[in-house]
Order: sequence, then C-alpha cells, then structure tokens
Amino acid sequence: MKFYHIWLVLLFFLIIPVIHAGDTSPALNENLKELAPFVGKTWRGVFSGSSADKPMIDISRWERALNGNAVRILHSLNEGEYGGETIIIWDREKQKLIYFYFTTEGFYTRGTMEISNNQFTSHEYVTGNKNGITEVKAEGTIKEDGTLYSKSSYLQNGEWVDGHEVIYTEAPEAEVNFR
Repeated sequence: MKFYHIWLVLLFFLIIPVIHAGDTSPALNENLKELAPFVGKTWRGVFSGSSADKPMIDISRWERALNGNAVRILHSLNEGEYGGETIIIWDREKQKLIYFYFTTEGFYTRGTMEISNNQFTSHEYVTGNKNGITEVKAEGTIKEDGTLYSKSSYLQNGEWVDGHEVIYTEAPEAEVNFR
C-alpha cells in the first residue's frame, strides 16, 4: 500500500508539469496583444557609437507576466554595469498601456506606451535620476528583417537631447545579468 501511495504522488508531480508545459503560447491580456511580437524573446542590442574598446551592449528579455496581464522586460547593459526591470500593464481607467521601470541606479520611471503594427512609442517621467533627466521619449520598430530598432530622447536639465539609438537582434542564448 505504501508503494502505491508513493507512486501516485510521483505521477502527480511528473504529469502535472507536463500538462502545463504543453501550453507553449499562453495568452496575453487582450489589451497587450500588440506586444506579442516582442514577448518570449531575448534581444541583443548594439548602441550606435559602440566600439570594440568601448562596447555598449544591451541584453533585453521580454516575458509574459502576471498570468498574461502584464509584460515584464528585464535588461542589462554591458554584463550588468547598468540594468532595469519594466512592468507594462493595461490601465482600465486611462484606457492605455502604462509601465513602471526600476533601475539598478536607484531611480525609476512611470510612463505610457502606444503600440501598433510592430511599432511602439513611449513617454515616461523620471524620478530620482542623478544626471538631471526628468522625461524620456522613445520609439521602436520590428523591421522586416526581424531586427528591433530603438531610439530615444531625454529631457535633461530642461532641454531635449538625443538619447541612444540601438539595433537589436534576437539572441536566444543571451542572458540578462545583474551584479
């Protein structure tokens, strides 16, 4: 009798994960569907102006989160020199995508995002940045060749300045690292 009980428990722990693992494309909330082309992918981005002696490489992982009611993005620059985590959700009251971004440098942002046809635009407000950045605007596009292009500008010390420009390629083997 004891063996039978252990066998049932073992089957339970072996079969249940297989049943859940069979669902390889869990659903996103209807309002997050436009993010689907980005989700489940790891991207490796090379900043314009990056060089062998001064690399600027970003690894970004987009994931389904909170039972499909959010998208989580983890990223790290230069193997953890800097990084952050973003949570994107649908705000029912505002009827738009909003997000929060928390960084390894201790500042955070809150913003809104619009997305359509594999393109997104975002506008965020920054709290606690030591370099005087108070707002960031960005745009991104998945190009026909499968690359992801991203460009930003910052409101820094009261003036809008060009930010980064990055071209990402899918890199399933890449890992987001934090120190």
